[in-house]
Order: sequence, then C-alpha cells, then structure tokens
Amino acid sequence: MGSMRDRLVPSMPGSVLWGWLGPLLVAAFGAILRFVNLDRPHAVMFDETYYVKDAFALITYGVERASVGNAENPIADRKLLAGDTDIWVACAPPGADPCPLYVAHPPLGKWMIGIGEQLFGMNPFGWRFAGAVVGVLSILILARVARRMTRSTLLGCLAGLLLSIEGLHFVLSRTALLDIFLMFFVLAGFACLVVDRDRMRGRLVDWYETSPLSDHGPWLGLRPWRLAAGACLGAACAVKWSGVFFLIAFAVMSLVWDAGARRAVGLRRPYSGTLSKDLPTLLGGMGLAPAAVYVASWTGWFVSASGWGRNWAQATSQGPVFFVFDSIRSWLDYHFQVLGYHTGLATPHPYQSDPWSWPLLLRPVAFFWETPTSGCGAEKCAQAVLEVGTPVIWYGGLAALIAMIAWYVATRDWRAGAVLLSYAAGWLPWFYYAIADNRTMYLFYAIPMVPFMILALTLAAGLVIGPVDAPPNRRAIGAASVGAFMILALINFGWLYPVLTAEIIPHAQWWARMLLARWV
Repeated sequence: MGSMRDRLVPSMPGSVLWGWLGPLLVAAFGAILRFVNLDRPHAVMFDETYYVKDAFALITYGVERASVGNAENPIADRKLLAGDTDIWVACAPPGADPCPLYVAHPPLGKWMIGIGEQLFGMNPFGWRFAGAVVGVLSILILARVARRMTRSTLLGCLAGLLLSIEGLHFVLSRTALLDIFLMFFVLAGFACLVVDRDRMRGRLVDWYETSPLSDHGPWLGLRPWRLAAGACLGAACAVKWSGVFFLIAFAVMSLVWDAGARRAVGLRRPYSGTLSKDLPTLLGGMGLAPAAVYVASWTGWFVSASGWGRNWAQATSQGPVFFVFDSIRSWLDYHFQVLGYHTGLATPHPYQSDPWSWPLLLRPVAFFWETPTSGCGAEKCAQAVLEVGTPVIWYGGLAALIAMIAWYVATRDWRAGAVLLSYAAGWLPWFYYAIADNRTMYLFYAIPMVPFMILALTLAAGLVIGPVDAPPNRRAIGAASVGAFMILALINFGWLYPVLTAEIIPHAQWWARMLLARWV
C-alpha cells in the first residue's frame, strides 16, 4: 500500500514538456486536416442556411433578423455566395428596419460563428472558421484530460489522435452548425471537473496530513476549477438546451467524487460531510455560474429593441423597475415558445434517425451533394459531404463502452464510471423525445457523446497494453494490438476522406464508400 497521497492523487509521470508538446502536436495535425480547403464546397450546406444568417444578423444588429427567401427558394444563400450581403427583409412601412426573427436555439453558438464572419467575411471560410477552431481546441483538451485520467502522455496523445480522425467530429468542425460548439463546452466542462477532482483530493490529503481526523472533514475552499466547469456548462446550454443534461449529470458526478474522496481518507461521516461542506460550493459553481453565463449570452436581445418578442416600447414606458421585470417576463415567454417548438418538432425528414441507431452509424446526413460534369477524369462525377463517423472508431468504441461497463461493475473504477455517465447523458435523454414526442432527430446530435466514446477506447487501450509492471511480452502484444487498431482507423478515415470534404471523384468511387445502403 502506498501513502494516502499516492492513492488519492497519483503523480503525473514523464516530463511536463512532453505532457504539453505531445497533445499540441496532435492538435496541430488535427488543425491541418480541418483548415485545408475549409471553404470547400463553396456552398451553404444543410442547416448552415439558418446559422450563417443568424450569426451575420447578430454581429450586425445584436439579434437575429429575417432574410429574403426560404428553404425552398434560398435567395439569401445565393446572394451571400455571390458576395451580396443585402439579404434582410424590411418590415412595413417600406424602408423600415429588418424584421425580427423567431429562432429556436440560444445565441452563443451563433455569436461564435459570427466571429469568423467578422474576421474573414461572409464566405464559407468565414462562417466555418470558428467551428474549425473549437474542433482543434477540443482535440487538445481531450488529449490533456485523457493524459490526466490515465497518467500517460502516450494514451493522452492516442485519444487526441483518434478524435482528430473521427469523421463526425471532423465534418462538424468544417461546418457552421451549432453542435460542434455544444460538444466543445461539454468536453471543456468535463475536463475542468477532472482537474477539480485532483485539486480537491490534494487539498483533502493536505488536511489529512496536518489535522486531527473529524467526522465531516474540512471545507475545501472556493474551487475555481469547478466554477470554470459551471461556466463552460452554462455556455453549452447557451448553445443548445441539450447542454442541461450534461450540467445535471456532471453536478451529480462531482458530488459523488467529493463523497468518495472523504470516505477514502477515513472520515466517519463522509456523505453528510459532502452535503454540508461541498454542496454549497457546488450550488454556486454548478448552479449560479451556469445561470449567469446563460443569461449573459442573451445580452444582445436584452439591449436591443428589435429582438423577437422583445416588447421594448411597453418595457420602457413605465420606468426602470418595470423595464427589468417586463424584459424578464418577455424573455421567459420567448423561452416557453421555444420549449413548445422543441417538444412539437416531429416533421419527417429523409435523413432523420432514432437514437438507438446512432452508435451503429445507420443513417448519416448528406450535408452536400452535387454531380459535377467534369473534374474527376470519368464520365460521371460526384461531390459530397457525408456527415458520418469513422466506422472503425465507432464500432471499436461500442466494444470499449461494453468493456467499461464490465470494468466498472468489477472494480468501481471512477474513470469507467465517468465515461459511461457522460456518454449516457448525451444519448439516453433522446430516447424520451423519440418515444414521447416522436421528435425529428439526426446523427449529428450524437457529437457530444464522441469524446467520451474515445475516452472509453483510450481506457480500453490502457487495459490492453497493461500496467507498467506487466510482463514485457504481454505489454508488447497489447501495444501491437492498439497500434494495429490505430492503423485501421487511419486507413478507414483516409478512405472516407473524399466524401467528407467534397472532393470531386468518380461516381463509382463515391458509391464504393457508401458502406451501408442507408448511407445513400
């Protein structure tokens, strides 16, 4: 048995330099993949038609505005691709300000898309820039958090490399949709909590080594990493409301970690100690902080007179106190409208899929499809962006998740439990909406699950390779097995690459890459 410190807070092996340099190199590889030909195709792909214009309105007016045309006649899309940014519908009378637009998602993700548009213009590179940036940052974060969880720089880099060649993450990193931002903030919140776990346990050991043992133990301070986690998860909710599933799950998980640490140092009443010492801090970090970030994301709506449902004239007519209360009332009424929209969204779509099918990649979404008349050296060409995961990673990840269930049942290892809970938080709630509301859903809703699927693969790889003191032959065979899997994943990603990035290829080559009938 090692010391209490060794058991509660194992040291990080290897050099600090490589602990950063390795993940940064992996992230740089992911950046090259994502930024090369980021503006291809020169088109408004799938739901980019909503978020590109919403983001442009936000950076121009502070709120979303209605644009010309509709989904069947995308006049505004064609104007933007031609370099014409005069796309807004004017409310009566003629020459009036553009009309407010009802939107179904909070504004933060669109603000982030708008940053790229502000920097690089209203073109495909501009509106996809922010997604590519957070995609690369998420590779770095995953590599670092996997290193912390496994105490292995090699396994951390493996996690980052797997995410960099995971097809769903790759495509969404190159598309102006909201889901990549949701995934980023969820992963960042999880990473902050893992750091908080180490910091909290370190403080607890410090107290254990210098103070007499008590029933409940000490208050562990303000815990800035937990506060940062709350801010990240509030940001996730400010991108899409589905972030709240992770906020609830992670708050419970963090509290369970606190209780486990107090029990591990031998406190007589660890659970009541957690409730009295840790819960108040949790309510601030995982309650007030997310709420503050969420409300702050609506600043543009609060300070504008022309947002949907803003009711500015009435709010300003009876003094500042009434202004505040009426603004809040209007804001809450807007949220109830959005809630009704989401619970009633059941319009059939050819690319919709049920959540049970997501881990099997049965129905991806064609973000873009054209049949160019030339450019491929064949009689018939194809150009496509298929939003699909890398099958070797997804099917391997499914096996790894099953292994995590067995590992957690056998050992109660916190890492397996954290991965399983996080994956479930991104997956299981959608079954309710599929059953109760028959809601229209798509494979890309699964993107917040992807980092935790890869963490499961990384932890499974660590088990396959074995501990440092395992027999050399056993570790060599394990390392060779993990290396072979990595090579297969790279080959699989390389094979799919043309249909993930809109390369113009012969139609026969596109068809060969449609691995399942429902991919077409």
